[in-house]
Order: sequence, then C-alpha cells, then structure tokens
Amino acid sequence: MENTFKNIDEYILLFPIEVQEKLLELRQAIQSQVSDLEEYIGYQMPAFRYKGKPLVYFAGYKKHIGFYPGAEGISNFETDFKERKYTYSKGAVQFPISGDLPLDLVNKIIQFKVEEIEQKKS
Repeated sequence: MENTFKNIDEYILLFPIEVQEKLLELRQAIQSQVSDLEEYIGYQMPAFRYKGKPLVYFAGYKKHIGFYPGAEGISNFETDFKERKYTYSKGAVQFPISGDLPLDLVNKIIQFKVEEIEQKKS
C-alpha cells in the first residue's frame, strides 16, 4: 500500500466500513487508556507514542486487525492469545474482523506498555 495518507483518519478511510469500525473502536480504546498520547503514522500504520516512545501500532487488513505492541507486549500475553485462539508472532497479534475486539486484553497490553516505558524512563 502506497503511503498516500497523512494521518490516522485518512488511513482508516482507505478501508471498507466494517474494517473502519474496528479500527476506530481500537483507536478509541487506546486513547481512553492513556492521556497525553501522540498519534502518528509509523511504518505506514497508525501508531501512538507515549512520552516520546513508541507505544503500539495497528493496521487494517481484509480479514483481521493487526495489533503491534512489540516483542515484550506479545511475549507477556502469549497465554491470552493461545486461550482466545488468536494468530500471533514475535511482534504482532491478529484480531479477526468477524469477532469482537478483545478490548479487555488490549487495555491490559496498553497498561503493560505504559509501565514498560515508565520503568525505562526512571
């Protein structure tokens, strides 16, 4: 996909409405967890920074939403991904478009990532 978007809103508009709804829901869930987040486009995906450090990335696909909390964010929640039967790799997890987003799990991952950044800062 060519980088023809300047911000997250433009990125989301590239997708069918069903995918747009999931992307907006995920974006809102992330924003509601932490104040002072900076939105940006990184690696041609919507992303958030917390205190100047990358927090998470996400991306839309035909059949899933990719969520990228980094290697630590994945390894720490592997059990949850296995229990819920999500496809995941070293740095990403896939949430199927056909199901509800696991906002409870997303919230836990965001809190973990915020704490990780806070600990590295101190």
